[in-house]
Amino acid sequence: MLQYSIPKDYTRRKANIGVIGCGRWGSFQAWYADQLGHKVTLYGMPGALDYERLVMTRENDYLTLPKSIKLTDSLSKAASNADIIIVSVPSQNFRDCMRSLTAEVDLKGKYIVTCMKGIEISTGKRLSEVALEFGIEDWQIAVWAGPGHVQEFVVGNPNCMLIDAYVRTTTETIIDYFKSPLIRFYYGSDVIGTEIGAATKNIMGIVAGVLDGMKLSSLKGALMARGSREVARLIGKLGGNPMSAYGLCHIGDYETTLFSKFSHNREWGEDYVLGKKFKKLAEGVHTARALSIVADKLGVDMPITTAVNTMILDNVQPRLVMEQLFERSLKEDLS
Repeated sequence: MLQYSIPKDYTRRKANIGVIGCGRWGSFQAWYADQLGHKVTLYGMPGALDYERLVMTRENDYLTLPKSIKLTDSLSKAASNADIIIVSVPSQNFRDCMRSLTAEVDLKGKYIVTCMKGIEISTGKRLSEVALEFGIEDWQIAVWAGPGHVQEFVVGNPNCMLIDAYVRTTTETIIDYFKSPLIRFYYGSDVIGTEIGAATKNIMGIVAGVLDGMKLSSLKGALMARGSREVARLIGKLGGNPMSAYGLCHIGDYETTLFSKFSHNREWGEDYVLGKKFKKLAEGVHTARALSIVADKLGVDMPITTAVNTMILDNVQPRLVMEQLFERSLKEDLS
């Protein structure tokens, strides 16, 4: 498997990195941190197919892990000596992950970087809010968001991404550890907007896939315009900066989510229309459910999010949902 190599010693600061989760993004995070010269330990759940495959072959569908990366099925071994813990698990499993981490590891003084893009269904909370419930101090938390696919990164195609945090020095520290010619990081200043924007772009990805499956890809322009406006309304209502919807966390991530062949959410939407079962994780399905509940409680008009949730939960025909969605009046669209 041909893989790109980041110039050695590009990052001046080195750290012990523990990566929790060995799926597509988690295995990339481990590979990337190792490329930068960090000491990396990658955790996978005991018996999980992704983890067992890496143990046996050090390969998955996306990359090959170098021998310098330690593999473990022990949370304690992955996180106890880590300066920075990168978490990449399904969003709906994050609470359980934090519960296990805090039970097994003293997290005092460690940075926790969330890489997932989702909202907890049971509470409607952002993932950083969930982390704070477990006694994590605000300065410890960072959010990694923005466009990029593993398949592109590992062959050397660069992109820009975003690090956000509650405390500015945390943002600066994490960027200093992970910047490289492969990923240029922007400094976030709105955790609410970053987390909501990153999560909701997956909902837009599902709609994009539905349009692809219906041969209506020309409507993606309207989807992009209306989607960003809808998300901006929600961010503002939650106390964030509505302009974050037009940055890297959301509209800046549309190319990789609404158009790329590597987008799980876009592919999920297309397969749904075609009657195929998509077997990988598509976070937008759960996010649509979570944010439909949140928007209803807050009285925020989110027609695209509601349409996706209705299509899935009520098993409404995608064509009918799309017709109703895109027949909304101009007045409604700009409200």
